[in-house]
Amino acid sequence: MKSRLKFFTLKRILLSLGAVFVLFVGLAIWTGLKPDTNDDLVKIVRAIDGDTIELENGQTVRYIGIDTPETVDPRKPVECFGVEASLKNKELVEGKMARLEKDVLDRDNYGRLLRYVWVEDSLINLKLVKEGFAYVSSYPPDVKYQSQFVEAQEEAQSANRGLWSACPAGPEEPAAGARRSIVRED
Repeated sequence: MKSRLKFFTLKRILLSLGAVFVLFVGLAIWTGLKPDTNDDLVKIVRAIDGDTIELENGQTVRYIGIDTPETVDPRKPVECFGVEASLKNKELVEGKMARLEKDVLDRDNYGRLLRYVWVEDSLINLKLVKEGFAYVSSYPPDVKYQSQFVEAQEEAQSANRGLWSACPAGPEEPAAGARRSIVRED
């Protein structure tokens, strides 16, 4: 009788330990599947131009999959709708918390982080294209949202939004009255 009692006690202990183990495994899985938290957010301190931002930690981020007319390259004139694109980017992101999504490559040739930028539930890269402030410029292998960008651009073009109505020769036309910048030789 005593050995049978020991067996049932041992069985209860093992079942209890198994239940605790399952509870911990379930908690670990749930923690891994929960949505991003504020720990994943970064603060954007400055919109450098229409497709580049600076983070609070000093890192520079280049938006993946899009391009905006030039405003800051000293070797190029200010392009048509570049100032508007820069101002729109500033309005959308400056001073806000964002989630940065990496595709395949981490950085470009200039050392900038390559990311999709999310503010709340809005993909800023896509929003700029949809509203006609940017155009699609994909460089494989970073093409996760390319089809959405192409669709948004086609929609913006057909609706003559933003640069598609302001720049008759296309998005790379210099802005009216723009002067060539001085080329810096470092």
